Order: sequence, then structure tokens, then C-alpha cells
Amino acid sequence: MPAISASAPGKAILIGEHAVVYGHPAIAVPVHGVSARAAVTPAIKAPPGEVHIEAAQIGIDADLGALPESDPLAAAVRAALQALGLIRPPALNVRVSSTIPIAGGLGSGAAVSVAILRAVSAFLGHPLNDEQVSALAFEIEQLHHGTPSGIDNTVITYARPIFFVKGQPPDFLQVAKPFTLLIADTGVATPTREAVAAVRAAWQANPPRYERLFAQIGDLAIQARSAVESGDIELLGPLMDANHEILQQLEVSSPELDKLVAAASQAGALGAKLSGGGRGGNILALVEPDRSNTVSDALQSAGALSTIVTTVDKK
Repeated sequence: MPAISASAPGKAILIGEHAVVYGHPAIAVPVHGVSARAAVTPAIKAPPGEVHIEAAQIGIDADLGALPESDPLAAAVRAALQALGLIRPPALNVRVSSTIPIAGGLGSGAAVSVAILRAVSAFLGHPLNDEQVSALAFEIEQLHHGTPSGIDNTVITYARPIFFVKGQPPDFLQVAKPFTLLIADTGVATPTREAVAAVRAAWQANPPRYERLFAQIGDLAIQARSAVESGDIELLGPLMDANHEILQQLEVSSPELDKLVAAASQAGALGAKLSGGGRGGNILALVEPDRSNTVSDALQSAGALSTIVTTVDKK
């Protein structure tokens, strides 16, 4: 069998994190400047049924059977084998790598799952389709996030901008005019599961307040969809700013995130907000293409660990 590899992009939430968990709409876009990759090769000398997983970045170098059920990489391999009805597959090696920051809100977990599901199933001669990959990746996301909305696995699987509502089929955005986003990493890693759990606890303590804030975020997502599909990109900036203010009220921002959002705005970004679970991770700034370097320099001067420029286009 020849070696097979597959990759999956990162993702950024343009509008709608946290509220999307509670049934309100959100917009997410693929981030092609970073990706996860899984390469599957035959294990020539190993006995049938043996699967070895290597992910040097997170210190995994073990046989599948030695990894716990809760390990997301092992879960992705097991999910692929189960979907294909294989108990004893040909011996194989799975090597995973990623340029997506971990615990940064860019969908690293979902991207790794999607890459593994695609590579393993293709190697075994029965590639899973997008619907199957997304559904299986969602199940694995529950290991990462506890109560995920499904937005990460969906936008990463299909690698297209989406208007997402939990429990509904993907609704792909018709991007009328390309726009440029600048992603800046605070360097503070915060697992999404923790931020989601904190918001859930606060919601349970005061449902009326949090339902009102979630609804406001959902309204912003609806307005953002109209802006994207009509090509009125300049309208997105104020919507992103408003979304960040509400996320501050949800107490999922942080001094590091707020500092980068302010730096982006002062450097000429059209709008900026945290992206992802919050309490660390990344911010997202909408910029004119010819100002991306200026804004990037300002963000790094304000403490950003790194920046990524990505274009959301008509594809």
C-alpha cells in the first residue's frame, strides 16, 4: 500500500462564539495559513491489526492499544476503523503534525481529527465523505470541549465559510468580496473546554442575563452575514467590535486579549475581537490588505507571539 496523507485547515470564528453553543447563529471561516496533517504508511514488519501513532509535538509515540479511550488522536483512528468495519486492519503507522497553535481557538483539535479520519480511511481504500468526516470529528470534539456546538468540525471539514446554527446542516456563505483577517496569538493557552464550562456555569446561575447576551451575539451574526454576502465588508468591523464587548461581558476576555484588540484598532484595523473560547488564545482583526503589515507590527509590539494573515474569498 502506498503512503497516504491528508491535511485540514485551522478555523476562526468571525462572529458568534459561546452563543453558538446555545443555538444562536455564528459565522466561521477556514484559516488556510495553518493546518494539521496526518500521514499513514504501512508498517511492513508489524503484525496485522497493529497501529502506531506518532505526534512529536505533543509527545505521543505509542501503539493504539496503549492509548486511552479519551485520547483524541487514538479516538480519531478508532473512529475511522469502526466506520469502515475493520477490527484488524493492515498494520500501519500514523504520523500527525500541525502548525495550528494548541488551545488557541483556531480549531487545532478538530483539524487533527479531520486529517486523521481522511488519511486513515483513504489509506484503507474507503475514503470517508465530508458528511461522515464531520459527524465523526464532532464526536471526537466532545473529548476536547465537553459540549461543542459543532462549528469547528463543520467549517474545517468543508473548508468553506459558513453561517452555522447548532443542529442544522451547513449553510455556506456566499462571499461577495474577499476580505483580509489578521490573527494574533496572545501566547496564553486556554483549553476551550474550560471557557465553555465557565460560561455554562454563569448561564445556569443567571439565565435571563446570559440569554440576552447570547441573543445579541446572534443578531450580530445575522448582520455580519448580510455584510459578507452583499460585499459591504466595512460594516463587519463595527460588528466585530460589538461582539468583543459582549464577550467581555461574558467574562471570557482577558487583559492580554483586550490589549491586542486595542492595539489592532489603534493601528488602523477596521474591527477586532477575540476568536475562540477566550481567556487567552487569539484575536481576529479585520484589515485592509495594504495595512496588514502595519497592524501586524503593532500587534507584535503589543505582545503578540505571532500573527497570521488569511484571506476569506469566494470559494
